[in-house]
Amino acid sequence: MIPPRRITLTLTTVTLVLATNIYGATAHADDDPLDPPGTEASASAPVEVDPNDPDLKLPDGATLAQAKVLDIKSVVEEQSGDERREDTNTSVTLALQAEVLFGKDSAKLGGEAKSRITGIAEEIKTQNATRVRVFGFTDNLGSSAHGDVLSKQRANAVHDVLSQTLNDPGITYEVRGYGEQYPISDNSTEAGRKKNRRVEVTFPRTEG
Repeated sequence: MIPPRRITLTLTTVTLVLATNIYGATAHADDDPLDPPGTEASASAPVEVDPNDPDLKLPDGATLAQAKVLDIKSVVEEQSGDERREDTNTSVTLALQAEVLFGKDSAKLGGEAKSRITGIAEEIKTQNATRVRVFGFTDNLGSSAHGDVLSKQRANAVHDVLSQTLNDPGITYEVRGYGEQYPISDNSTEAGRKKNRRVEVTFPRTEG
């Protein structure tokens, strides 16, 4: 799906101690709490950390939070920014920029949308995924309430095509709209806002 001209970034595995969520507080969508996208820990720490080790130099009364290991993350993005792929040890996230799928301020899929979503469906088949998350996001222009509604409508539109294409009753879907929450770029520029207007589809990788 990704053309040859692309940008690749790789983040190494990190053990987090006393680390706060990189996105801030836990999001609540559709009245159901859910970890912010991409922040779920997938493994326990490979080594124990001694909270009494003097090298930690903890303030008096401070305690260690449970250590977590984040997956190695590989990010591949089209040079145009229209499509972005993130691979970790456990999952795949494919993000499509909203203008590729929809008209301005619309949740109606455009002509190119179906072929893009079909490509994602093929990847879901390849990974034999049985759980798929479809999350919609907007930039911070306009009201937060409008962004919440629009992002959910767009996520629903992508879900409908995915489910029809896959036609697999064994797949469970989670569909949510996060509005302007969890930006992946700077909302102070149009280039950044364009990246933030997106729909992400996430599903587990095949083990091995």
